[in-house]
Amino acid sequence: MEFLAEVRWSPYAVGIGIGILSWFTFLISKKPLACSTTFAKAGGMIERAIRGSEVDKKLYYREIKLNLDWQFMLVIGIVAGSFLAALLSGDFQLQWVPSLWAGSFGGSALLRIIGALIGGIFLGFGARWADGCTSGHGISGTMQLALSSWISAICFFIGGIITASIVF
Repeated sequence: MEFLAEVRWSPYAVGIGIGILSWFTFLISKKPLACSTTFAKAGGMIERAIRGSEVDKKLYYREIKLNLDWQFMLVIGIVAGSFLAALLSGDFQLQWVPSLWAGSFGGSALLRIIGALIGGIFLGFGARWADGCTSGHGISGTMQLALSSWISAICFFIGGIITASIVF
C-alpha cells in the first residue's frame, strides 16, 4: 500500500486500473465511463432551482435527465480521491498561482482565475459539442473501437500539444 503515498503513480498501473474500471462500468451500468454530462446535469439542476419546473421542458434536459446518478458519484469520487491522494502523498498545498503559470504569466491570481475560467468554458463547450469528454471518448469510446472516439482522442492530443506550445 506504499504506492498510495507516492506523488506520481505509474501511468501503466493507472491505465490498467482505468481499463478495469471501464469494464466494470459497462458490466454493471451498461453505460460508458464518462463525466461531462454530469456538469451539464448540474447546470440544469441549478437552473431548475432558480427558474422552477419550466426547465424540465427543455429538450436537452429531457434527453440527459436531470437526476443524481452514478456519474455524479464518479465526479465526486474523482474530486475526493484526488484530494485524498494529494494528502497521502504530502503533495497537497493551497495555491492560487502554480509555479509553471507564474513562470509564464506572472503571479497575478486574477489573471490565473480568468485563464482557468476561459479554459473551462472552452472545455465544457467542446465536450458537449463532441458529445463526450476525454473519459467518454478517450477511454470508453476507443475501448469500443468507435471511429468518432478515436478521431476525438487524436484531436484532444493535437489540441493539447498546440495549446501547451502556445501558452507555455
